[in-house]
Amino acid sequence: MGKGRLEAFSDGVLAIIITIMVLELKVPHGTDLAVLRPLIPVFLSYVLSFIFLGIYWNNHHHLLQAIRHVNGRILWANLHLLFWLSLIPFVTAWMGENHFAALPVALYGTVLLLAAFAYFILTRALISHHGKDSAIAIAVGGDFKGKVSVVLYALAIPLAFVNSWLACALYILVAIVWLIPDRRIEKTLTQ
Repeated sequence: MGKGRLEAFSDGVLAIIITIMVLELKVPHGTDLAVLRPLIPVFLSYVLSFIFLGIYWNNHHHLLQAIRHVNGRILWANLHLLFWLSLIPFVTAWMGENHFAALPVALYGTVLLLAAFAYFILTRALISHHGKDSAIAIAVGGDFKGKVSVVLYALAIPLAFVNSWLACALYILVAIVWLIPDRRIEKTLTQ
């Protein structure tokens, strides 16, 4: 099967997820800056989640540029990833509305952790389908960033019950790690 429908569907789902998140930013009643103060936690959680979704979209795009076709296993692996990403608006809103309380921050990390596992499963399905010597296999390599992310999420989840702000700092650290451009796929495809 061609990869076009998978790309289009995934892009559409991610666009809807981002739209749902922004709709959680309720317009305050009033015209002075003081009415915005209660929205700060909601806005901060939105920004963090928007960055994570952007990272997933960007990396998903690069993954699909390194392949030619898909199979049923890849379609299901992709749906698995989209399932976990579709929960991000819920945990984002819950975390922001509750001012980064322990349980919402831990659940936010749990969703991020499960999305990271789903992304790993998708990459393995792509590599399995295209072969160990394929461009995707060479580009993904040992996936150091992915492994570091999983470890940081796994640390942040229980840490949320000790200090939710430190857990959030670990989530931000993961985002920073992924914001640093990863040119593996681009380099592999231009060789």
